[in-house]
Amino acid sequence: MNKGNKEASFGFKKVTENVKTGLVDQVFSSVASKYDLMNDIMSLGIHRLWKDHMVAKVPVKDSANILDMAGGTGDVAFRIFRKYQNLNKDFSLTISDYSQAMLDEGKKRSIDENIIGDNIRWSQQNGEKTSFKNAEFDIYTIAYGIRNFANLENGVKEAARILKKGGKFLCLEFNQVENDLLKKIYDFYSFNVIPKVGGLVTGDEESYQYFVESIRMFPSSEKFVEMLRDAGFSEAKYEKLTLGLTTLYIAER
Repeated sequence: MNKGNKEASFGFKKVTENVKTGLVDQVFSSVASKYDLMNDIMSLGIHRLWKDHMVAKVPVKDSANILDMAGGTGDVAFRIFRKYQNLNKDFSLTISDYSQAMLDEGKKRSIDENIIGDNIRWSQQNGEKTSFKNAEFDIYTIAYGIRNFANLENGVKEAARILKKGGKFLCLEFNQVENDLLKKIYDFYSFNVIPKVGGLVTGDEESYQYFVESIRMFPSSEKFVEMLRDAGFSEAKYEKLTLGLTTLYIAER
C-alpha cells in the first residue's frame, strides 16, 4: 500500500492515513475558538494542573531551543515561555501545529497575555514529517496531540530526528483507565456527557465523539514507551496522574 494510504484509526473508524490527517484538521478547525474552554469543562479544570506538572519537568538550560508540537493555542508553550523568562534564561520557542486555525487562536492569546518577542515563532507543520532540521531542538513537548497523528510511529521517529542528542521529549496524553469502577464512570462521562456538552459549547458534537474515541485507540503506556525506545529514545518512562486519567511520558534522545 502506498505511503499515506495505510490504514489508520480515526476514533473507532478505519480510514487511510491521508484521510485521517484531513479529518483531524477539520476537527480542530471546527473547535479552535472554544478549544481551551472545552478543555476546562471536560477535565473540570484539572488539565491545568497536569500541564503545570509537565512544564515543571521541562529541564532548564542556560540556552535552549524548544519546540511545542501540536501546541495550537499555546496553553503549554506559554507556561514554558514564562518559566524560562522568569529564570532569565536564553531560549527560543517554536509553537507548531498542523491546524492553522489553532495557531491563529494561539497568536490572539499571545497578544492578550503579552507572550511576545523575537524568541517566539509559530510554524504550521505536520508532526509526522516536519521541515525542521536534524537535531534542531533541545526540548520537544506535546500535550494531548500525539494521538491525533495519522501514523504514531512516524511521529515518534520524527521527534527523535529533530531532537539533539541528550535532548528531552515530554508528552502528556490521556490513556485508558485501568481501575474497573473508575473505568465505568469515566466511560459513561466520556461517551454520554462530553460529546453532548461539546455540541452545546462548540456546535460540533461529532468532533468530541472523535476525541473520546481516540483516547481508547491510543496504545497502552507500556507499548508507547516501547515505541519511544524503538525510535532511539533512552530512559523512556511514564508517570500516571490523577488515578491514571492522564500520563506523562519523559524520554531522552
